[in-house]
Amino acid sequence: MRMYDIIAKKRDGGTLTREELAFAVNGYVAGTVPDYQMSALLMAIYLRGMADAETAALTEVMARSGEMVDLSAIAGIKVDKHSTGGVGDKTTLVIAPVVAACGVKIAKMSGRGLGHTGGTIDKMEAVPGTRTSLTQEEFFRQVNEIGIAVIGQSGQIAVADKKMYALRDVTATVGCIPLIASSIMSKKLAAGSDAILLDVTMGDGAFMKTLDDAIELARQMVAIGTAHGRKVAALITDMDKPLGRSIGNALEVAESMAVLQGKGPADLTEVCLQLAANMLMLAGKGDEAACRAMAQRVLADGSAFAKCRQMFAAQGGDVACLDDPGRFRKAKYSHDVTAAQAGYIVKNDVEKIGNASVLLGAGRLTKEDAIDFAAGIIMHKKLGDAVRPGDAICTLYADDPALFPAAEEMYRGGLVIGAEQPALPPLVYARVTPGGVERF
Repeated sequence: MRMYDIIAKKRDGGTLTREELAFAVNGYVAGTVPDYQMSALLMAIYLRGMADAETAALTEVMARSGEMVDLSAIAGIKVDKHSTGGVGDKTTLVIAPVVAACGVKIAKMSGRGLGHTGGTIDKMEAVPGTRTSLTQEEFFRQVNEIGIAVIGQSGQIAVADKKMYALRDVTATVGCIPLIASSIMSKKLAAGSDAILLDVTMGDGAFMKTLDDAIELARQMVAIGTAHGRKVAALITDMDKPLGRSIGNALEVAESMAVLQGKGPADLTEVCLQLAANMLMLAGKGDEAACRAMAQRVLADGSAFAKCRQMFAAQGGDVACLDDPGRFRKAKYSHDVTAAQAGYIVKNDVEKIGNASVLLGAGRLTKEDAIDFAAGIIMHKKLGDAVRPGDAICTLYADDPALFPAAEEMYRGGLVIGAEQPALPPLVYARVTPGGVERF
């Protein structure tokens, strides 16, 4: 078998076999296939696409390129959730404790933020003392004892994906649905959960800019998971505006704790309830109405917040910060971005909001960048809100006031105030299951 022939076959629109894909991927990981040949194959896939069975085979090969986690030592069904990324997306910090409080095991591996999108592990580490790296024995014991653990991804999970993503990033092949689907699902299959809910974000702040593309990505990922014996569903959620009002690690933890205590923003609370209900459905806890009622009950009675405290305590976190967010370290300086005219916010580009937070120190542009957990943005006015001249649209937080001008310029670069109040997009557009697409 030759890599040349595999590239030529895909270039000409052929369907690659599992053996051909394994030859290419495993060879690239081992160093016997050079990066210029893998780049050529990735571009051929980008241009020609892949059949569902082909994408499923690629995903399996990528998953098996590293450690395959066996969660059978954890009793009961294990449900995972994955978001395709966004700004202000702190849903894991809410829904994982909610689902665990309902009796479903959460053995979750999450990632860090990169670019304008945030990461769950960075948010968790904003709570002083929190350990996000546990041994397998510690991980399994914690899930068995308290029903929940959220840790960083092992460096040995889907090692092919790490190498291939780095190559895609510099060869303009990131935005390819089969390659996105196989990248995400290879890690989910390797992480070992029985059921997976996918939160496919759509809009300015997401990879997928249109509903059709978001549905197609969801459809392919659901098909991959189903082909490999997992229970999988996906929700298409809005990312034309950030969830909640806080962007930045400690700020987002505080907002998540407010949701768990029944006093968080309505949009974040609603999306979390829908995600949690769908995770509970995948776990066999009942129909949608019953599962939503179950999620609402553990929010109302405080057991979801108690479960969150229990998780952080088990992982060394200072739970006093969860009880009183005023105990988080505060940024030294703040700066208001104000409205220059009256009207309504008709555009507030989410990617620019995320990039503004990165400029303040709340995110990273490379994996080596350090994060300022206290930095970030609190939005006072969001898409559709009325403003008057001088109103604070948002407040920027940083330890260095010299960062404010560039961050404000970035934020204002995506801000449009107009005379007419815009129609707001729905929070959730659709559900994708093996049975098809249900649009809301």
